[in-house]
Amino acid sequence: MSGPAYETLLVEERDDRVVVTLHRPEARNAISGLMIRELHAVCDLLERDPKLLLLTGHGAVFAGGADIGELLRRGRDEALRGINSRLFERVRRLPLPTVAAVDGWALGGGAELSYACDIRIAGPDAVFGNPEPGLGILAGAGACWRLPELVGESVAKQVLLAGRNLDARAALAAGLVIDVVPAEKLLEEAHALLDRMARSSAPALRLTKLVVDAPGVHPLADDLAQAVLFEGQDKKDRMTRFLEKKEKGRSRI
Repeated sequence: MSGPAYETLLVEERDDRVVVTLHRPEARNAISGLMIRELHAVCDLLERDPKLLLLTGHGAVFAGGADIGELLRRGRDEALRGINSRLFERVRRLPLPTVAAVDGWALGGGAELSYACDIRIAGPDAVFGNPEPGLGILAGAGACWRLPELVGESVAKQVLLAGRNLDARAALAAGLVIDVVPAEKLLEEAHALLDRMARSSAPALRLTKLVVDAPGVHPLADDLAQAVLFEGQDKKDRMTRFLEKKEKGRSRI
């Protein structure tokens, strides 16, 4: 497609939709600062020329979270900038509907990115989870308020507080995803869903989405809470241990 070159995304523009594949295979498609900037560039395109969006992940994973090494280096100022939350809110407010096709892990920031989409469709191995408190932070890019809206307060607290992961079956039962389909048909079914929406009136879809997406107090509250946690030693210790354990695992290979 015309426009910027991408290092962390595969981007395909069609007549009525844009297909974006998160592509950091060396890091389970973890959401890095560069990926955030490149997704902002995609939002630029979709705001200038509104189209449907299909968002998916490369390989057998959607996104295994945010880049922990980058999060470790972030402090209060970065939290208040809302690096991830501002992007995800921008995705949420794109003019036309967005669909996340999820198979494999959608954890942390990856889960929150999928929550920002209007509709999610899952493969059989999809797993949604928010393990941020285990790293000394909160799910500060939308999960604390989007997830209760999507699945209800009880299930959201099971995920956010008790560390429960929602597999594909549980996600379907909770209403988080519209359907669970075989992995080999995931993109085909996601495109069929977009095809149905594309047959509707684009202005009607756009205005319906505006009415449904009423503004709230977020993401300011998320950013303020995250700013406190980002400055804490607990967050630094937990993320350092995570990275050290990951490095030891690599050294054994």
